[in-house]
Amino acid sequence: MPSPELRVEIDLRSGVAPYEQIRSQVIAHVAAGRLRVGDRLPTIRALATDLGLAPGTVARAYRELEASGVVTSRRRAGTVVADGVSPADVAARHAAHEVVRAGREAGLADEAILDVVRAALLDAPPDDPGRR
Repeated sequence: MPSPELRVEIDLRSGVAPYEQIRSQVIAHVAAGRLRVGDRLPTIRALATDLGLAPGTVARAYRELEASGVVTSRRRAGTVVADGVSPADVAARHAAHEVVRAGREAGLADEAILDVVRAALLDAPPDDPGRR
């Protein structure tokens, strides 16, 4: 199934690596419902050319998206939005990646980052619909 035109913009002046900008924007498109299950992403070469980036940069973004379950890649079928991924899951995964990135930038060890998340869960209001 062809996808709607994927709009990705790269800010080379940003402190965020281009592959991470691609990854987070694809996640945002899925979370917002602009990309749906089965929608095809542009080929690595096509997106790299459109963005003026090296193909390896786009390939890394696609690998990270695949590793997190947002997309699947198959020969001849290309890279598509994965089945079974919900916009809420994608948004939560994106937020988790941001917490990890921020924690590591602050110099926290992985266990300390997990402690921060556990504390946030305990501090969540009791009427929070997502709380178990």
